[in-house]
Amino acid sequence: MRSKRTNPHATPHRPGLRRTVTRRLRLVAAASGLLAVAAFVLPTTAQAEPVQTFSKAQLTTASEAVLAADVGGTAWAVDAETNSVVVSVDETVSAAEIARIERQAGRLADAITIERTEGTLERYLAGGDAIYASSWRCSAGFNVRSGSTYYFLTAGHCTDGAGTWYTNSARTTTIGPTAGSSFPTNDYGLVRYSNTSLAHPGTVNLYNGSTRDITGAANATVGQSVQRSGSTTGLHSGSVTGLNYTVNYGGGDIVYGMIRTNVCAEPGDSGGALFSGGTALGLTSGGSGNCSTGGTTYFQPVVEALNAYGVAVY
Repeated sequence: MRSKRTNPHATPHRPGLRRTVTRRLRLVAAASGLLAVAAFVLPTTAQAEPVQTFSKAQLTTASEAVLAADVGGTAWAVDAETNSVVVSVDETVSAAEIARIERQAGRLADAITIERTEGTLERYLAGGDAIYASSWRCSAGFNVRSGSTYYFLTAGHCTDGAGTWYTNSARTTTIGPTAGSSFPTNDYGLVRYSNTSLAHPGTVNLYNGSTRDITGAANATVGQSVQRSGSTTGLHSGSVTGLNYTVNYGGGDIVYGMIRTNVCAEPGDSGGALFSGGTALGLTSGGSGNCSTGGTTYFQPVVEALNAYGVAVY
């Protein structure tokens, strides 16, 4: 028979102690339960952070900051619908350069929306028929006139530094000299017909054996269905996706007030015609992508060029 040993350090039993401890445990458990319930309830009562809005002046300042960052391969415009400055960056723009844009914007960095575009943004230097300068090819835009003198409009980066223009790659048939050129800032140029044997109808080549009569000119509108004619890729269609874009081709070549479209183009299409029906809209400036996979192309508004030179389509 085992003896019962007692523990001299044991706490003597006191009536009511167990009930007191039990009550305290229950209170603690109840309090913990309340905390747990509160933790599940809080998210349903928390309010979402308000969406930040920017004034027109703030968006203009943010746009100026993008310009000041001077990153080639970018194009941007203030988008009133999204209340932001939408900046398109091509494949050459690095994360560090995007960070530079945002640092330049400072406290207005949240007003900038970055979007990636495929390909490399470039001037399309190589509506219409091919035209040749001393060492490059572009496309004619629209035939225009002032009184009895006839000209055609093309891109300013094509006429920049160009003297005489020719109809063929051998440069044996003369068109005439450059009569005006504005690039960068703008991207339009004017060439005068000095060869009286050349016909210069008021049409655009549709590259299917037919042409389109151009009877007027207007400013483009967002969503408008458009066509583009150029000597490299012929005729392509699409729509206007934005207005008043600033495009930085790099090397200080920045142009303003451009029309943005989802119509493809490639080098050599520069200067070609952008039109809708019989209405002239723009001159091909540059873009990114190609006509195999698609791309984004920017155009110089034609009305600005017509007004600058005092000429008219016919």
